[in-house]
Amino acid sequence: MMRDDVPGVIVGVVGNPPSRPFGALSVPHARMHLEQSTTDRRRTTRSPLRAPGPVHDTLLHDALPAGRPTPKLLEQLRQALRARRYSRRTEEAYRSWVRRFIEANGRRHPRELDGADVRRFLSQLATVGNVSASTQNQALSAILFLYREVLGSPLAHVEDVVRAKRPRRLPVVLTRDEVRAVLEHLDGIPRLVATLLYGAGLRLNEALSLRVKDLDFGQGQLLVRDGKGAKDRITMIPSASRLPLAAHLEKVRLTHLDDLARGHGRVALPDALDRKYPNAGREWGWQYVFPAVRQYVDPQSGERRRHHFHESAVQRAMKGALLRARISKRASCHTFRHSFATHLLEDGYDIRTVQELLGHQDVSTTMIYTHVLNRGPRAVRSPLDGLRGRGE
Repeated sequence: MMRDDVPGVIVGVVGNPPSRPFGALSVPHARMHLEQSTTDRRRTTRSPLRAPGPVHDTLLHDALPAGRPTPKLLEQLRQALRARRYSRRTEEAYRSWVRRFIEANGRRHPRELDGADVRRFLSQLATVGNVSASTQNQALSAILFLYREVLGSPLAHVEDVVRAKRPRRLPVVLTRDEVRAVLEHLDGIPRLVATLLYGAGLRLNEALSLRVKDLDFGQGQLLVRDGKGAKDRITMIPSASRLPLAAHLEKVRLTHLDDLARGHGRVALPDALDRKYPNAGREWGWQYVFPAVRQYVDPQSGERRRHHFHESAVQRAMKGALLRARISKRASCHTFRHSFATHLLEDGYDIRTVQELLGHQDVSTTMIYTHVLNRGPRAVRSPLDGLRGRGE
């Protein structure tokens, strides 16, 4: 993670400003400051994506005409993204790309840059950074958002900036036997999460973000809140997962009661619900279905809270299960979702039903799974198989 407190500029030297003049420092302290400044300068010029130019304290603040500093540029970007309800992942990505764009252009203020600087930056990402087309497009989207929504000045010559064409990739799909083999090599929370990824078509972060109140065992369904595109949807709870999930929730409930007895037991709530319902964060219904093992200290309130199980732990377990199952496909947690859609289509379910379960806005997105079908009555039979038994 990159820090927001980017070193400023003091008498032509890039580095953290000393708390007192060099003349007031002892010789060892002055030497330490000079060595640190030299190191920072070398670090600044080492990146292949940097361009020469005048240095501004761009990321720290903009200067108003009266000299009063405005919020940091990255802070303005964060406020603009949250005001428009962008996801936290998008916020982190956009902040990172804006920072890299400014630093690649010698830390000049974005108002001094134009479309030519953007094209050069994107070209260097492809040629020097060797990034994918989707990554290049994400960087462009972040820069355009900065100029349009934060600076309020459309980027000059933006019509000349061409978005990279994304290659069309077919999803990796596991067979039913391969899914069974992977599940057999998983246990604990990773196994429960994997059963929802494959059995309900959830994305990994959707499964880990589930709250207790989102599960309806009576109706056999679960509610995905604030999924991709800020959309809610309903999908099924697999029958095979109901008893294991119920047993797991009983353990989670006991942990929650113990946290409450210790004066904790609070979870973070979305949006402003913490202020509207001050005690809701301790209620059982708002607890995560898959809570983290350890608690954390909220930096604002100072309370000890429990977040959801970290996605990297599930990803590591998935990788190990693939190795133990001797599956050579380039599969991941998201492959379970691809397999869910493909196997439903193989079983003859309507593509519109699959689209609704997956939460796709356009059916054309769901249509990609028709290209990986390899079984079922609609499968195409190779002409070579028709030659068997004819003396071949």
